[in-house]
Amino acid sequence: MPPPLFTVDSGASELGKATVNLLPCRIHHEGDVNPSDTFWNPAKTQDGSQTAYLRGRKLHGKALKLPEGYRGMVVEQTDAEPDTSTNQDEDVEVMENAEDKLKVGAMKGKAAFDELVVWGHESTSDSTVDPYVRGMEEWIAFAEEIHSTTPGSEESAR
Repeated sequence: MPPPLFTVDSGASELGKATVNLLPCRIHHEGDVNPSDTFWNPAKTQDGSQTAYLRGRKLHGKALKLPEGYRGMVVEQTDAEPDTSTNQDEDVEVMENAEDKLKVGAMKGKAAFDELVVWGHESTSDSTVDPYVRGMEEWIAFAEEIHSTTPGSEESAR
């Protein structure tokens, strides 16, 4: 089995819980914004959706729970060299050129989440119009379908 292209050190016991927001804009800022309540203060509505204002524009948010068995992580790239060793037999020698080696990235888990909020400008996002909501729903359904095994599927594939 080839080594991974990147590794994630989750440290699951020490991860805090995060609220992940997918905004319909680009923010060209890295770092803290203190106090964040001045710039971002979402309010829940009676129907369960959320509303917020960002730079004077009203946004409508919809919380999407991750399916059972899935978890989300906020990660940060690190400079640490990940373990790229593979489980190969000792009597097998692998000849690799230096220029053929891929750079392996390492990431460190910063927080975990079990839902994310997708925001839209004029209306609440749903799978018919929002590519992120639709992509998440379709990708998870597709991944479950190709990784599931059903009895008799081998015979029907022939």
